[in-house]
Amino acid sequence: MSSSSSSSRKRRFAATLAVAATTLGMVTLSSTAPAQAAAICGGNVSVYGTLPDGRLTYTAIAPNTGDRVKTLIGANLGFTPKAMATLNFNTVLVTSTAGELYRVDIQTNDNALVLAGVTKIWDSGWTFDKLTYDGAGHLYGTVAGELHRYNVSQAKPSGPAHIAKHAVIDTGFVLKTLAAAGDDVLIASTADGRLLSYQINGVGDWESSVLKSSGWSAVDNLVSPGGGLYYGRTNGGMYWYHDADPTDGKGDDIAYHPSDPVDASGWTQSLLSAFANDCTYQPPAPPTPTPSTKGGQIARSEIMSRAVNWLNRDIPYSQSAYASDPDGDHTYRTDCSGFVSMAWHAGTSYTTQSLPGIAATISKSDLQPGDALNTLDGHVVLFEKWVDKGAGKFSYIHEANTNDDMMRGQDYLNGGSDGRIAGHAASGYVALRYDKVVNG
Repeated sequence: MSSSSSSSRKRRFAATLAVAATTLGMVTLSSTAPAQAAAICGGNVSVYGTLPDGRLTYTAIAPNTGDRVKTLIGANLGFTPKAMATLNFNTVLVTSTAGELYRVDIQTNDNALVLAGVTKIWDSGWTFDKLTYDGAGHLYGTVAGELHRYNVSQAKPSGPAHIAKHAVIDTGFVLKTLAAAGDDVLIASTADGRLLSYQINGVGDWESSVLKSSGWSAVDNLVSPGGGLYYGRTNGGMYWYHDADPTDGKGDDIAYHPSDPVDASGWTQSLLSAFANDCTYQPPAPPTPTPSTKGGQIARSEIMSRAVNWLNRDIPYSQSAYASDPDGDHTYRTDCSGFVSMAWHAGTSYTTQSLPGIAATISKSDLQPGDALNTLDGHVVLFEKWVDKGAGKFSYIHEANTNDDMMRGQDYLNGGSDGRIAGHAASGYVALRYDKVVNG
């Protein structure tokens, strides 16, 4: 579980850990030098849990090495827990199998786990099978495939006055595990082994990404303190993972540490919950892209910035009029293909028939911000981002028509229920990537 230096550190905690480690069946392993994570945390990662007999547990984990610093066991909560969410360092919400909601206050978790009190703050209705708090005022729960959200306005809420604005985000959230990884950012695993991330924007407005398409079916509990750190329990062992960029919706940069787990066994808690948003992700400062010139190379970020400029200006649709680009140096025709030509900073205002001459055809599943979906017989839209890539749902910006002008829309690659994207047959669209585009 650790290098020789971290092993010696664990020996310094031996007296403190002896009782807890024996009770939980936790073991200390030796391994090669521990991997390093880059999350910025306020201290050790705090993970609360409940044992099958109803006792509360507390575990501190060193974020950069995955080493367990200590485990403490507290008193029995006095009810049968069903779901839990950690609000902060010393406040945990726990539901009962009877549908009650309790606030558990921690007096200390230094050398012993001592409770300051267990207060029932809701009599019924809390039937969620999973509960998680995002560290930014939002409490999430799932029940019967629905995702629910509440706003939490106090560090120690006392009931409906402090846990309010209940909303059902959507259906279809049939998940094996659920955790919060940041402000309105959730991660989850499914029974078929996928690892998913969600960005929740509001009711019916959310985006999902498949971080891993398989390999997570054995994870029966998942927690995150934020910062791209994930902890998953598998067959009683606790394993840690670090997502180098938790904001990119991709899982190819998640580092696994199978030979250096937090513990290889002993995690017998029925529920686990981390202090959310205790760790943050500090993105590297991106290089400043060189501003494009007309007909020259252009970064994806500049394409999208140019597109949003026309969207914010609500440039009227016309097949004969022209409007200036954001620089004010050039003008482009104000129809759909003229808009895409402007966003790409192309040498002239192309048509849907001529755009393929300055772009390569790509797979629709490879679409990235700044690419386009084009029909030779009449329309083109600028791809903005994936909303739910697994389902083929995406958002786009386009010059729509004389009634609607500049618009942002959402559709499915197959056109959804009517088989159309922006009013045109989905089957007629071809995905294009501008020849001069560069990442950035």
